[in-house]
Amino acid sequence: EAKNPNHREILFTKETSELIAIWEGEKLSKKEATQTSGIQTIYWLTEMDTILDEIIPQAKNIYVNQNPHKRAVLEMETREDRFVKKIKATYPNHKYFKASDILFQLRGIKSEVEVELLQQACNITKKGFDRVLNFVKPGVWEYEIEAEMIHEFIRNRSKGFAYTPIIASGYSACILHYIENNKKCNSGDLILMDTAAEYANYSSDLTRTIPVDGTYTDRQKSVYQSVLHVKKEATKMLKEGTAWKVYNEEIGKLMTSELVKLKLLDKADLQNQSQENPAYKKYFMHGTSHHLGLDTHDYGDFEKEMKANMVLTVEPGIYIPKENLGIRLEDDVVLQKNTEPLNLMKNIPIEIEEIESLMNT
Repeated sequence: EAKNPNHREILFTKETSELIAIWEGEKLSKKEATQTSGIQTIYWLTEMDTILDEIIPQAKNIYVNQNPHKRAVLEMETREDRFVKKIKATYPNHKYFKASDILFQLRGIKSEVEVELLQQACNITKKGFDRVLNFVKPGVWEYEIEAEMIHEFIRNRSKGFAYTPIIASGYSACILHYIENNKKCNSGDLILMDTAAEYANYSSDLTRTIPVDGTYTDRQKSVYQSVLHVKKEATKMLKEGTAWKVYNEEIGKLMTSELVKLKLLDKADLQNQSQENPAYKKYFMHGTSHHLGLDTHDYGDFEKEMKANMVLTVEPGIYIPKENLGIRLEDDVVLQKNTEPLNLMKNIPIEIEEIESLMNT
């Protein structure tokens, strides 16, 4: 710990000049920075080198911020990279560690305030979804649905989509990362909508699959109910103490059973499958859950057991290209100790009867 108690937690911020105030708007005063962050000791960025010269000799280890996220795009040097290089060059005799090793564990477990912000993001997402349920009809274009959603999100104080929206009708729903959103929605097809709002930099993540003309066919209902069944059973497993490996294995068994019922898999498929290449992966090829928070695919542990207050998605799907049919259903949940998780999207319609009723009123 720093010898000066005031130096155990410091925030450096940019001081406003007349020029900055005109071009960018005024920055926070030191008092405002404390009110916003809760950090008592505030220095200007111009004072950073002097303060670091004072406190770093008191430390044995230096933890630096880098981006180890598996989805990170590392094509150019960031300001963070340049800062780390400078620190290492200035103080070469210290031990350096990745701050992410600590933050990784902390960020996976959400505080009460974080859950409240995520709930607000989900509430805004519901408003967007409710709006398009009354908007969708045969002949509408996917981008028109996207426009309705972004309108509703922004007018509810979201900055917009938490991630690039997927609005995939018909065959396009079988393309997992379809983002063109430029096709006409035809009667008889389903629309898979993987679209959700951000709020205060926190991401929600919703998927619903609805019928273009407001009514599911019998085949669509059968596949839909299979996906919904897997989702409900998977949700029951999401609690403190569940091992990720066991969770994924159990979902594989559930999905295999449903695909047999739907006559998509037969005995030969099951006999020819292997542990490395299970038969169900032909129709359900992505993971079921990921961490959610400041990023749509947030930091969090996938190796150890699940813990209370992790916020995870639950999103099984079945994709049948030869039938122009893809269905995914996704909610965001907060894990509990001994009970089923809290579903932050429990108020967003998901049952077939509910969706058909809302689309035909």
